[in-house]
Amino acid sequence: MLKSIQNEKLAKEGYVYVSYGHPKYLKHTLASVVSLRRHDRTRPVALLCSQKQKNILEEKGLSSMFSTVQVLPEDNCSIVGFKHSVYKFMIFERNLYLDSDIIWCKNPNALWKSLSVFDFTITGTLVSDNFFGAAKGAGVLKDIFLGRRKRTLKKFGLSYLSRVQSGLMFAQDYSQTRKVCTLAAEMLDRKDETHFRSRKMEQGRTEESCEWSLAMAMSKLNNPVYPWLKGHNSAQLDYIADLTEHDEEFEYVSCKYYCDDFVYSLRGLKSSFLRKLIIKVCSLVPGKGDFLMTTPYCIHFGWFHEKKPFYVFAESNWKQLVRVSEKERNLIPKQDADIASRSN
Repeated sequence: MLKSIQNEKLAKEGYVYVSYGHPKYLKHTLASVVSLRRHDRTRPVALLCSQKQKNILEEKGLSSMFSTVQVLPEDNCSIVGFKHSVYKFMIFERNLYLDSDIIWCKNPNALWKSLSVFDFTITGTLVSDNFFGAAKGAGVLKDIFLGRRKRTLKKFGLSYLSRVQSGLMFAQDYSQTRKVCTLAAEMLDRKDETHFRSRKMEQGRTEESCEWSLAMAMSKLNNPVYPWLKGHNSAQLDYIADLTEHDEEFEYVSCKYYCDDFVYSLRGLKSSFLRKLIIKVCSLVPGKGDFLMTTPYCIHFGWFHEKKPFYVFAESNWKQLVRVSEKERNLIPKQDADIASRSN
């Protein structure tokens, strides 16, 4: 399969989704694709999924939503298993790999143009914060006091550590993509030598993270990240209920984006009261409270406590797709019968 994918590209540019495990993730993928097709009807979409989910697609008559549906090998049916192996699945000349919990909000043509200068990249920020891949809450203070992040960088010969957000990954050069992914897998195998924590220790998480290992590999290879936060040109913004205006179908989306990096980083606080209080205090300093309302290319439902609106949309979208598909399939026998009766 690898050889054929490398030698036979389906198109110049295309989107690649991955789905495995519980069937709900297939629903999430379809919801994302529906939102994508509102803004891009030309670039093909590929789906890599488990055999079970491929069967569901065929049973429901929804395979046509994708240009190609391929069965994902069992070894790659995990976050790390796939994202550390994307070089094996370069279906198009230029590939944009997407998480399923993403909703597209506007035409991505300009995004594709800006990505085209990279051989391989992932959305992120040049410098990671102390929480990235490490202890959460008060536990991070111990890491800071003991200088654990600094020791990790020194041990692996790194001069900096970027923050990557792997909801969007881009690849067009096989050699560079393979180098980054292979090195990331080696970094993950050496987790005990770092200050990073298993993502499975977080509430609601059952799989290991691929992000800190990819960030370390990209740093080691001087492979740049794609700037995640760019104001009106942001590739993706986190969905935070208090900071996002939208209709039920997410056809119209507007996000409140604080221009100061520190103030905007407060969006991850679960307590809206605490977030608003800190922002109000910070706003006493001129410029710290400045914000703009913008529509990013995507909104990403990455925060576990903010996923409910996406779940509701995905379920509603699934029911509608199945209803339309069943209606179309029921019309075919009737049309065949009409043709047969006229011929007689």
